[in-house]
Amino acid sequence: MYSILSVDDELDMEMLITQKFRKQIKNNEYCFYFAHNGIEALTQLEKHPEIFLVLSDINMPEMDGLTFLSEIKLLKKNEIRTVMVSAYGDMENIRTAMNRGAFDFVTKPINFDDLEITLKKTLDEIETYKKFQNDRDKLISIQKDLAIAYDIQQSMLPKKFPAFPDRKDFDLHGLLEPAKFVGGDLFDFFLIDEDHLFFMIGDVSDKGVPAALFMAISKTLFKSHYSCNPHQDIAEVAKKINRTLATDNSSLMFVTTFICILDLKTGDVDYVDGGHEQPIILRAGNEIEVLKKVTNLPMAIDPDFPYVVSTFHLNPGDAILLYTDGLEDALNIESKRYTIKPSIEVLKSIPANETPMNINNALLAKIKEYIGDVNQFDDITLITVRFNGN
Repeated sequence: MYSILSVDDELDMEMLITQKFRKQIKNNEYCFYFAHNGIEALTQLEKHPEIFLVLSDINMPEMDGLTFLSEIKLLKKNEIRTVMVSAYGDMENIRTAMNRGAFDFVTKPINFDDLEITLKKTLDEIETYKKFQNDRDKLISIQKDLAIAYDIQQSMLPKKFPAFPDRKDFDLHGLLEPAKFVGGDLFDFFLIDEDHLFFMIGDVSDKGVPAALFMAISKTLFKSHYSCNPHQDIAEVAKKINRTLATDNSSLMFVTTFICILDLKTGDVDYVDGGHEQPIILRAGNEIEVLKKVTNLPMAIDPDFPYVVSTFHLNPGDAILLYTDGLEDALNIESKRYTIKPSIEVLKSIPANETPMNINNALLAKIKEYIGDVNQFDDITLITVRFNGN
C-alpha cells in the first residue's frame, strides 16, 4: 500500500480525492493523508514516515508550497517525490518548484484522470529509487563482507620473513596476492620439531567471508593437531581434518590442499595431495621438475576418504614451489589463460641459489605484467621452500 499526502487549503480537495480514488483506497492500494498548509504537512510527514509521495498546492496560508518544498529537502529523505499543484497561469511558481526539486506538477482545475496518471508515474519512480537504494545497500554489505574476509585472510597468514633466521638448513617464503573478490587461499608452515618442517597450501572453493572462515578453520585445524601430537602420520591427520570439515558442511564448500613434512636431516618429503595443483621442484642444477603425484579428493567432500602418504626427495640446494590455481588461471586483456608454462620459464632463468623470497617475487611480477590492467579475479598464492641440508 502506498501512503500519499495531499496538502491543499481548499477543503473540498479531500472529498474529491477520496471520491476519485475510492476503489484504490478500498483495495488498500492507496492510503491518503491530508493537510491544509505546509506546517500541518510537515507534522504529517513526521507522524507517518511511510509517506513517500506528496501532492502539494503552491499557494497556501501560513506556509506556502514553495517553502514547504524547501523544508522537505531539509528532512534529507531522498525517496520522497513531490507533485506540485497550481493554476495554469502560475508557470513562474511552477518553474521555481521544479528547480527546487519537485518531481512533476499538475494544474488547476485538476483533471483527475491526468492526476491518476501522474501519481502512477511518480509511484513508479519511487519504486525504481527504492530498488536502487536496496541494490546499493546490498553492494555496500557485500563490500563490507569482502573487507572482513580480507582481514580474516590476511590475519591468518604468516607475515614475518625470514621466518627462521637462525636456521641455515632451509629457507622459505610465502605470499598471497589477494584478488578484488577475496577467496579462500591459505598457506602455512611451522617446525614440528627441530628436524621436521610442516608446510602446506590450500584453496577453498568459494569466495568472500564464508571462504575466508573456511580457510581459517582449515589452517587452524592442522596446527592444532600437530601441537597436540607432533609425530602423527600426515595421512591420519588429513583424514581427521577432512572428517571434521565434511561434517555438517551445508554450504558444500571444499578445500584443495597440498600438505608436506620435510625431514631436515634427509631431505625426504612426505606429502598428502588433496586435489591440488602439481608442485614444481627446482633442482640445484636449474633443472625444473613438475612433480608426478597421486591425486586424492579435496577435503570436505567425502568424510571417509582414505588419504595416503606419498614421498619425494630434495637434495641440498633443491627447492619446491607450491601454488594455487590463481597462478595458472589468470587472464590477460584478451581473456587468454596464463597457464603454468610462463612460470616454468621464469624459474629456468633464475639463478640456482636465488632465495625463496626473490623466486616468489619474480613469479608474481611476471604474472602481474601478463594481467596488466585487467581485474585479477582469483587470489594468487605461492610458497617456496629451499632445502639447504646440513
